[in-house]
Amino acid sequence: MAKIKLKRVYLPAARSDGYRILVDRVWPRGVTKAKAAVDEWLRDVAPSDALRKWFGHERERWPEFKRRYLKEITANKAEVQKLVDAVKAHPNVTLLFGAHDEECNQAVVLSLYLKRRLGR
Repeated sequence: MAKIKLKRVYLPAARSDGYRILVDRVWPRGVTKAKAAVDEWLRDVAPSDALRKWFGHERERWPEFKRRYLKEITANKAEVQKLVDAVKAHPNVTLLFGAHDEECNQAVVLSLYLKRRLGR
């Protein structure tokens, strides 16, 4: 089973990252495609624009954001299956995100969801 890591897309790519998946809805500012070294961009597994804007990375909204985002993930079966398939196909996967907050962002929620779904 794949090892799932999380990393800001602004940090340099490393060989240990394995398969790199960007899970943001919008491309990160100031990052070229070459520098990002993204293997796959799954923008449709990211939070909806409405949820992303509502959250605004305000920590007090984090518990409600997680709840709402998990609901979106559950309803977005086809797109989430692409992510599940990518994780199953690679021994090491890094979910890339642009947020400054490394503890409260969509990649954290996706990682928890994947670990539950894949039985880890």
